[in-house]
Amino acid sequence: MTEKTKKDEVIEIPTKFKDLVEKIESLSVLDLAELVKVLEKKFGVSAQTQVVATTAGAAVAGAEPVEEKSVFNIELKTVGDKKIEVIKVVRDVTEKGLKEAKDLVDAAISAPQMVKENVKKEEAKEIQKKFEAAGAKVELK
Repeated sequence: MTEKTKKDEVIEIPTKFKDLVEKIESLSVLDLAELVKVLEKKFGVSAQTQVVATTAGAAVAGAEPVEEKSVFNIELKTVGDKKIEVIKVVRDVTEKGLKEAKDLVDAAISAPQMVKENVKKEEAKEIQKKFEAAGAKVELK
């Protein structure tokens, strides 16, 4: 079985994988992303592209090099049971007053709230640990 990709290159698909490829093609993007995560965990591998230098300077197999993110935004997802502790962490991290910190935490109860933007990776990890110690959940974006 042969198939053309978006770049009009022909890919030879072995017969033994034909059914599997057809099933994967029928998946939604969200289902496919979930499948990749499951396979990564199951087999202890990563689906990230390995970047290898070639003579023409192009990436292997037409893949773009993946740049590691070094600046993050910190979003408060859930507050948890220790609301006062979370307010203290918000005050410490953002240097906001008590009322502003409390308002941000109260708003995070109903919807995720951005706590701090453009934070370096090391600082973002430290802030994440502080929130988790206070019982809150944050996401680094």
